[in-house]
Amino acid sequence: MLLESIEILIVEDDLGDVELIKESLKMSKFKMLLNHVSDGQECMDYLRRQGPYKQVNRPDVVLLDLNLPKKDGRQVLAEMKTDQNLKKIPVVILTTSDHEADINKAYALGANCFVTKPVDFQQIKKIVNEIAEFWFTVVKLPDAR
Repeated sequence: MLLESIEILIVEDDLGDVELIKESLKMSKFKMLLNHVSDGQECMDYLRRQGPYKQVNRPDVVLLDLNLPKKDGRQVLAEMKTDQNLKKIPVVILTTSDHEADINKAYALGANCFVTKPVDFQQIKKIVNEIAEFWFTVVKLPDAR
């Protein structure tokens, strides 16, 4: 699938991390539309186009933190992967956790990728650019829109 632009939904409650991710993605060679929600319930409303999100496009990829308010990332992932309309959307877990239990649970729930967020900007920039390069150059994405 060749996309004019790539839509990414960043699901992250730490605004500092959101800015780092956005800045890193803006430096990439890809034309991206970046959207952000800060909790799991808002993410599901966005993906299901409910409430204030009735007019949004479905994202091509979701960058999902595990530790979110209202509904955590594990719950979001489980709901997405059991919903016929959402299960094809690739989900990249991007979280501070490196616990084996979190990694195993995320993959068991259907995560497409699990990445532990580095602590410094240069490493975050490198990791986010590698994620973009892989998902938008190497991988063939389904049409989830």
